[in-house]
Amino acid sequence: MHPSNAPLPPTLVVIPTYDERETLPGTLARLRTAVPEVDVLVVDDSSPDGTGDWAETVAAEDPAVHVLHRAGKQGLGPAYLAGFAWGLEHGYQQLVEMDADASHRPEQLPGLLEAVRRGADLAIGSRWIPRGAVHDWPVHRLLLSRGANLYVQLLLGLGVADATAGYRVFRAELLEDLIATDIASQGYCFQIDMTRRARDLGAVITEVPIDFDERTAGASKMSSSIVREALLKVTSWGLSRRTQGLRKALG
Repeated sequence: MHPSNAPLPPTLVVIPTYDERETLPGTLARLRTAVPEVDVLVVDDSSPDGTGDWAETVAAEDPAVHVLHRAGKQGLGPAYLAGFAWGLEHGYQQLVEMDADASHRPEQLPGLLEAVRRGADLAIGSRWIPRGAVHDWPVHRLLLSRGANLYVQLLLGLGVADATAGYRVFRAELLEDLIATDIASQGYCFQIDMTRRARDLGAVITEVPIDFDERTAGASKMSSSIVREALLKVTSWGLSRRTQGLRKALG
């Protein structure tokens, strides 16, 4: 149940997939049980393992499940943007980012939705605030995520502990403004970029503690190119921010 017991506004959970046939069924079953009021959009990048075909069989039986097929693997950021555009076109008032591999616990979605009900334009499921946690990660993954968020905070000053988090709820009005801009980021960088743009628009951003579970099946989509893109773009944004600040200071 939604914590407030108030009717839930039309809400769409966007789940990008590429070769997630092993993980998506369990995640979707847990989500439909935890928050049966929400609709789901699986955005599949022509998965060779048949993820999209499996999702179609579910959608044929469950009117709350929808599938958006894309031609080939095009990246996380573009997948979410395509899903958001679909959701806005269909009148959803809240749009959710969620991983297919159950790293994001569907049972914790009501807490994020409650944060939006209480006034947030963007609710972020945070691993790095009190009561947030990461389970079964190797040390190098912990250091990478912690270090990335520290670097983002130092350069961009977003005031967000987990700017790379991928479990989020957006109010539709904010998303409409965000996707009207030129967003061309992937992976970690997409989440940072969306947070940065939301902050620049004056959005109310709330972090909600979550548990993040390491996937137990399938392959991680993390790569050196995704890390490199984030490093280069965050550095560029940070330098631009400092240049603008210096110009203002000099009049």
